[in-house]
Amino acid sequence: MEPLVPGEGAGALEDEAVSLIAESNQLAGRMHPILRDSIGDLVRSMNCYYSNLIEGHDTHPRDIDRALANDFSSEPNKRELQREAVAHIHVQKLIDTGRDPDAWPASATYASWLHGEFCSRLPPEMLWVTNRRTGERLPVVPGEWRRHDVEVGLHLPPEHDDLPRFMARFDQAYRSPPLTKFRQIQTVGAVHHRFLWIHPFLDGNGRVARLMSHALFKRLDIGTSLWSVARGLARDETHYKALLARADGPREGDRDGRGNLTQVGLIEFCKFFLDRSVDQIRFMSGLLDLETLLRRIEIHIEEEIRAKRLLRGSFAVVREAVIAGEVERSKIPSLTGYEERGARNVTAALVDRGMLTAPSHRAPLRLAFPAEVAERWFPNLYPANAGSRS
Repeated sequence: MEPLVPGEGAGALEDEAVSLIAESNQLAGRMHPILRDSIGDLVRSMNCYYSNLIEGHDTHPRDIDRALANDFSSEPNKRELQREAVAHIHVQKLIDTGRDPDAWPASATYASWLHGEFCSRLPPEMLWVTNRRTGERLPVVPGEWRRHDVEVGLHLPPEHDDLPRFMARFDQAYRSPPLTKFRQIQTVGAVHHRFLWIHPFLDGNGRVARLMSHALFKRLDIGTSLWSVARGLARDETHYKALLARADGPREGDRDGRGNLTQVGLIEFCKFFLDRSVDQIRFMSGLLDLETLLRRIEIHIEEEIRAKRLLRGSFAVVREAVIAGEVERSKIPSLTGYEERGARNVTAALVDRGMLTAPSHRAPLRLAFPAEVAERWFPNLYPANAGSRS
C-alpha cells in the first residue's frame, strides 16, 4: 500500500492545509462556548445522517431525533437505522467531549476502539454480513479484525492473515512524530484512504474511517463539534467514491512515485478531502453568522406567533440564548415584558416547540435544534428530500 504519505507533487496540499487552518480558527472563535456545545448536538446528528447516507442508509433527521428521545419505530428496518444513528452519535460525542482513548486517532488501537464502541451498541441482528460468493452468514465482532478475505467492488483488500502486518505499517506511517503537525493535516485524506484500502473489519470500515478523520482533525486542532467533512463527502458522493477507487490503482510509470500504488491518485484524493473540509467550514461559518442567524430565527418565531404556537416576547428569550449561550429564568420577565406567570407561559411554549431545553425546571435554558427547527434556522443543512429513501 505504499506510498502512505503524499510525496513528490504534493505542493498543492500545502495551500489547502493553510486555508483549512485559517478557516477553522475563524469558525472556532465565533460564538459562546455554551452555544457551541448546543450546536455540537445538531452537527453530530447531521454528521450521522450524511455518514449513513454514504452507506446507503437514508434515515430522516426527524427519525434520528425520535431515536435520541428513545422513541423507536415499530417498523424493524427503520428501527435498525435509528439504532445505528444513536450508536454513531454516541461515539462522535465521546470524541467531541474528549472521552475517547489517548491513542493517536490514525492507529490500529484507535480504529479498534471506534469499531468496538459503535458495533457494541447495535442490535445483534445487525452484526452479520453475507458472503456474496458462498451465501455464508459471517458474524461481525466489535473491535476485532476480520477473519475472512473480502472483495470491495473491484478492490481486493489484504488477506485476513496479513492484517496485523498492514495495520502495524499503518501505525508506523501516520504517527506523530515523525510527521509534523502541518504534514499530518495534509495527510488526513491519505489516512482515510489507506484505512479503507486495508479494510480491516468485516463491516463498518467506512463509518470508522470517517469518525477517525473527525477525531484526527480534532487532535490536530482543526476539527470541532461545529463542522463535519461527512456532509461534503456525501454531497459529492460520486466524485468521492471515484477518487477513492482512483487511489486504489497501481503506480502509473516512473513519474508516479516509487511505491506500488499511484502517488498521483493519492494526492488527488488528499486534495479533494481537504477541499471538502474547507468547504464545510465555510458553509457552517455562513450559517452561524450571528446577524443572519438571528434574522432567520426572528422570521420563524414571528410565523410561530401568528400561528398561535408561540407568544409575543419569544424572540427576545431566544435571542438572549444565542448571544449569552443560555437564559436565566429570572431574566425572562424583563426580556418579555410579562409578569411571572406570563413569562412562564412564554418559556413553556418555547420548550414545547423544542427551541429551548434545560436539565431541570430551575436550570438555565439553552437552545435546542430539533429537525423541524433546524430546517428553518439552518437552511440547506440537510437536502430538501432528506429521508426520502428510508
